[in-house]
Amino acid sequence: MAERQEREQGKRMSEEEKPTAVEQEPCYRDAGVDGPALSSHQGQSPDSFAQAAQEDASARFGRDGTNQRLADDTAHGQNPGTSCHHVSGHTDHASHGHTCHAHAHHGHGSGAGVSPDDPNAIYTCPMHPEVQQKGPGSCPICGMALEPLAPSLEQSRLSQDAEYLMMRRRLVVSAILSLPLLALAMGPLIGLRVGEWLGWRGGFQHLVELALATPVVAWGAWPFFVRAVQSLRGWNLNMFTLVGLGIAVAYVYSLIATLWPEIFPAAFREPDGSVPVYFEAAAVITTLVLLGQVLELRARHETSGAIRALLSLAPPQAVRILEDGTQEVIPLAEVHAGDRLRVRPGEKVPVDGVVLEGAGVIDESMITGEPIPVEKTVGDPVTGGTVLVSGSLIMTAVKVGDETMLAQIVRLVAEAQRSRAPIQALADKVAGVFVPVVIFVSLVTFAAWGLWGPPPQLAHALVNAVAVLIIACPCALGLATPMSIMVATGMGARHGVLIRNARAIERMEKITAVVIDKTGTITEGRPSLVAVVPIDEQKDEKRNEEEVLRLVAGLAQASAHPLSMAIAAAARDRGLAVAEPESFESVTGAGLKGIVEGHRVVVGKAPFIKAQTGKRLNDTDLEQARAWSARGATVVHVAIDGSWCAFFAIEDPLRPTSREAVAALHRAGILVVMASGDQEATARAVASQVGIDRVHAGVTPEDKARIVAELQAEGHRVAMAGDGVNDAPALAAADVGIAMGSGTDIAIESADITLLASDLIGVVRAHRLSRATMRNIRQNLFFAFAYNALGVPIAAGVLYPWTGLLLNPMIAAAAMSFSSVSVVSNALRLNRVKL
Repeated sequence: MAERQEREQGKRMSEEEKPTAVEQEPCYRDAGVDGPALSSHQGQSPDSFAQAAQEDASARFGRDGTNQRLADDTAHGQNPGTSCHHVSGHTDHASHGHTCHAHAHHGHGSGAGVSPDDPNAIYTCPMHPEVQQKGPGSCPICGMALEPLAPSLEQSRLSQDAEYLMMRRRLVVSAILSLPLLALAMGPLIGLRVGEWLGWRGGFQHLVELALATPVVAWGAWPFFVRAVQSLRGWNLNMFTLVGLGIAVAYVYSLIATLWPEIFPAAFREPDGSVPVYFEAAAVITTLVLLGQVLELRARHETSGAIRALLSLAPPQAVRILEDGTQEVIPLAEVHAGDRLRVRPGEKVPVDGVVLEGAGVIDESMITGEPIPVEKTVGDPVTGGTVLVSGSLIMTAVKVGDETMLAQIVRLVAEAQRSRAPIQALADKVAGVFVPVVIFVSLVTFAAWGLWGPPPQLAHALVNAVAVLIIACPCALGLATPMSIMVATGMGARHGVLIRNARAIERMEKITAVVIDKTGTITEGRPSLVAVVPIDEQKDEKRNEEEVLRLVAGLAQASAHPLSMAIAAAARDRGLAVAEPESFESVTGAGLKGIVEGHRVVVGKAPFIKAQTGKRLNDTDLEQARAWSARGATVVHVAIDGSWCAFFAIEDPLRPTSREAVAALHRAGILVVMASGDQEATARAVASQVGIDRVHAGVTPEDKARIVAELQAEGHRVAMAGDGVNDAPALAAADVGIAMGSGTDIAIESADITLLASDLIGVVRAHRLSRATMRNIRQNLFFAFAYNALGVPIAAGVLYPWTGLLLNPMIAAAAMSFSSVSVVSNALRLNRVKL
């Protein structure tokens, strides 16, 4: 088995190094019954079906499930999660010396991620995704602890725990030593003269305070000093620059004042001649900053809960059926494409595949967000991570490891969480000059208090300068956007809304018009044939209903269009013998034509039939067809051997949520536009039932891009909801492209937002989430700006001439620490937003 894994790994790695061409086959929805000439899987064995599905997936995605858009993003400098740069110094000076593959080898592992023991695991900063390095560490720009680039349940837990436990240990020790130090230094202010009670006087008490403070500063604050020095080396000044300076200034000054008090001039001395020391300030500041770091790490761990929840969906084991019929329980990492797997009631489907034997009901809500379980039988696809509620299945594995839908979702969510919203540019600009400005303000504060402050002037100057350094917190400013984006993308994933990047969230909030398809979006996408209506065009060649259906079904079975599949299904349900077509051609936006059993069959829209036969419907038949369209049925016309002989009435029921979704969009002030390839009467009938504002019927995929452009010319911000393949031009033209697809839709990365369930309510959820997220980001930015705008002047002592108020550095440290925690806590409120 080990040799087999090595061969598979080597094969896959060699394939990864080759460029993969992405084939996008149009799936012409609502365009008559035309569609791509896909070979039918009917009548094939389950094994051949699985092989065809795997080949199709490989052709579209490449081996690692990544499509061309992802490759394009890499070429344009965006971070797809598959390459890395070690950053030192300023971010503009990233080293491009090598590329590091952060993903697991395909076919090995339970999904996107890295092994917790992988020494080459790439880590990145949640605030600065351009910073990437091998192994854990701290960000050279902001000092924040790095996180794994490729999500892994175990790696994520270990990295979070290591940083959290380290900070918590330092916090506990620092707090134990700081409390008696605080009592010694500050106790007399509230009547607790601990030093006098113990008989400690003057210099001896200072030595005791030095002994208590030194471990706190030297060990407890050591991570802050390391990050402060790192920030100075690369001139990426950040929160730890200020904290490190503040603690160092307070401690070093106090150390000198304790050991060599005679060197200080009168401006530093109290009225009794003693030199004040601030060991308690250095120690308590360290303790409070550590407390803030611990609380922030715990809160940040919650923001990545969505990733951990998605990773935990994959079961740790699978039951493989061997060639001799025996079964073995194997780790999920050992499942390979083509393996036969058994899924028992209550178990999770291990990987993506196809049902070989049996039947059952599967709960797909954890992937699609749809609460209603789905029946699965032989030939149906199943998705890894979903739960078999009842029944028993034997399936063949088609996609394993990083190729599974669950792995793609995890990767997409992780990339979205690391992306940067345009609104963050403001915070970045401010943060770029913030720390130097704060240091300048601190120096001005020292000078002002040293020149004009009350005695002892220099002592007051030092305290206030340190307070200015400590209270300023660029970390809160930097966290304002990333934390909200992390929570929002994770919450969206839990509701079947996959957001490609932060830019999509910001744009989605501003949309004023939505362009949607009909089939599979407003309707169920499962049309059924309800009537075969003969036409008495040539009575001598009149064909019976079953013969017409049988011939048309022979042609339709070669198409993947929903209407074609409805015709083929109707023929099967009636037990008709359907022959393979001798020739087949799909005409985009019009219909199908070919030879079946020697007969020339043409099926599609009325203009297409007229162009192929040179004939037209008489008024009676035309009125009859219009009557079916008026009730919402799609009318598909049929000509055999040059004679217009019948039309089919196909109905697709409305989704139960369509009316509710359109009403919700209207309440949000959004114009809803239908762009359907169906006939005018049918499209308008469906639109009137759900309250659509505008209807464009008989459109081609190219027409949809034109409709989007026209709406934009009217001043609208447009979201286009399509299937992500045939609607590619419109998706690209829209301000926000929304790919509508089922949980097995391989177009998951072809748009800004992907809805795992083809339901219009997903568009409503995406819009609600974007509005709540942007509101949350603005709140965070306001808190951060307002905090610094008020805190820094107060710390500098601007209120002292009127109120006598001074801000103790310890109070400043507490305020600084909790400012970051408040930003993260506010971001976590997004988890309570009702979508």
